[in-house]
Amino acid sequence: MRNFTTKLAVAALATAVATEAMATEWNVSLWGKRRAFTEHVEKLAELISEKTGGEFTLNISYGGLSKNRENLDGISIGAFEMAQFCAGYHRDKNPTITVLELPFLGVNTLEEEVAVSHAVYAHPAVQADLARWNARLLMTSPMPQYNIVGTGDARSTLASFDGMRVRATGGVGKAFAAVGAVPTSVTATEAYNAMESGVVDTVAFAQHAHFAFRTIDLATWWTENLNPGTVNCPVVVNSDAYDALSDAERSALDSSVDEAIAHYLANYGALLDKWESVLAEKGVAKVTISDDDLAAFRAAAADPIRETWIADMSAQGLPAQELYDLVQSTLADMR
Repeated sequence: MRNFTTKLAVAALATAVATEAMATEWNVSLWGKRRAFTEHVEKLAELISEKTGGEFTLNISYGGLSKNRENLDGISIGAFEMAQFCAGYHRDKNPTITVLELPFLGVNTLEEEVAVSHAVYAHPAVQADLARWNARLLMTSPMPQYNIVGTGDARSTLASFDGMRVRATGGVGKAFAAVGAVPTSVTATEAYNAMESGVVDTVAFAQHAHFAFRTIDLATWWTENLNPGTVNCPVVVNSDAYDALSDAERSALDSSVDEAIAHYLANYGALLDKWESVLAEKGVAKVTISDDDLAAFRAAAADPIRETWIADMSAQGLPAQELYDLVQSTLADMR
């Protein structure tokens, strides 16, 4: 009987070890804290675990695995299996997706942002671009058009942007530079300290980031209609890790993307409703830029920056015009 019991115990232990060995856990590198910008990743983790009975899980880390500017590098060497990054943090490493950061693209809604991003991500040249980093594009992190918060006298005219030190990256930063502002690309996590210490006068973010990184706590005014563009921040997975998934695990991952994005959009809509009440609560003045100044801003930034981008990317052998046209045709299809 003792011998039989021992055999049962050994068999149970072996089964437990085998089950543990079969389970798949991916490490996911994000930054900051859980917020609207990361809700699709959180939802993705929930869905994957549900679909696989807990056999495939995502271990989400907010800054514990890598700095945000180094997430793509971490993916390339397999330091973790999934990560989020923003194209403007390292434009030379992901030149094709910077088409989505061009100013005044004409994207009006988060749904349109999802559509154009995923259309660009599916382009063979873009997939080859990211494959250099052993990265597979999974989904976007759609954000509304940026606007700026500031302290002191409101910058309410285009002329008042001259010399303004603004935290802005990518195409948004180039747009501000085109009208005499001085962009700096400090990371999101550094924005509050930069604004508090006077390194920058203003910070350009989408609403969720003004909340998450507390720049709204320092602000006395906010531009409600500047809308110069936004940044593009994909979620990518390590290609080797993706290929190593079982068919069931890969299906659980791929089939969860649309639902994760839908959850993100619903959550962000609630945040935008909250934004108005927070402005009133904190006494932050809304600044409206005139139509004439907005037209002058677009004239100074949109066409010249786009044409320069197309020329520069084409010189690198990339199908720049094709990628830009893809954005515009996707918008036309959406409408």
